[in-house]
Amino acid sequence: MEQLKVKTEQLKKELNRLKQMYEQNNPPEDFKDKQFFLWMKADSTPVYDMLADWETTALNVVQQQDINLHPQQVVSTRENMELLLMHSYYKDARQKRYMELYQSIEYIFDQLLRSLKTGRTP
Repeated sequence: MEQLKVKTEQLKKELNRLKQMYEQNNPPEDFKDKQFFLWMKADSTPVYDMLADWETTALNVVQQQDINLHPQQVVSTRENMELLLMHSYYKDARQKRYMELYQSIEYIFDQLLRSLKTGRTP
C-alpha cells in the first residue's frame, strides 16, 4: 500500500502542474501543429504510463478491500485525468468544466490518501 501512496502523491503533483499549465500557457495557434503535438506527446506519455500503473495498483488494493473505495471511482479518475491532461495542453475546455474534472480527481486522490493513512475511508 505504500507503493500506492507514493504513486498517488506523484499523480497529485502532476495534477497541480497540469492545472498551472492550463492557467498560464496559451493554446497552440494551430491545433494541427505537428511540432506542438510531438512535444505534448513526449511530455504527457510518462503521465499516461504513471496513470495506468496507478490504476492497476489502486484496483488491486480496492479489490483486496484494504480500503473503502469503489473500483468504478478508480476507473473514472483515470479517465478524468486523461481528459484533463489533453485539456491542459490544448485549452479546449471551458474553465468551469476543467475545474470540475480537477476537483473530482483531487477529491479521489485525497480520499485515497486519507484511507491509506487510516486504513479505511472516513
